[in-house]
Amino acid sequence: MQQEPISLELACAALSELWSPRVVGQVNDQYIKVAKIQGEFPWHQHDQEDEMFFVLRGQLRIGRSDADGGPVFVRPGEFFVVPRGVRHNTSATEETWIALIETVSTLHTGTEQTPFTRSIEEQLAPNR
Repeated sequence: MQQEPISLELACAALSELWSPRVVGQVNDQYIKVAKIQGEFPWHQHDQEDEMFFVLRGQLRIGRSDADGGPVFVRPGEFFVVPRGVRHNTSATEETWIALIETVSTLHTGTEQTPFTRSIEEQLAPNR
């Protein structure tokens, strides 16, 4: 049981690796994660789960096909939900800090296996 408030900013500041999310909380069957990102993440999709991206610092680009609405730019204090089944990627030109809310069953890179892929065990581990 959580005993103290959690600062998303401090949790993000403690991360040492880019593109390696860390679980900082859970609400029912949803994980709350933080990550630092910069550069481009591989295209993937989550067939069964929606994925919410909330920007703390920097600017996030979420790539989607034109048929799915095209790219979206998310700024600090804003969030965007990628619906299940939508193929997407993320990128940031500068170091960007994000929080994610994902169902506990969400695989980091969907069915794609890439050098960026992190297991849920890795995401639950202490700071990296």
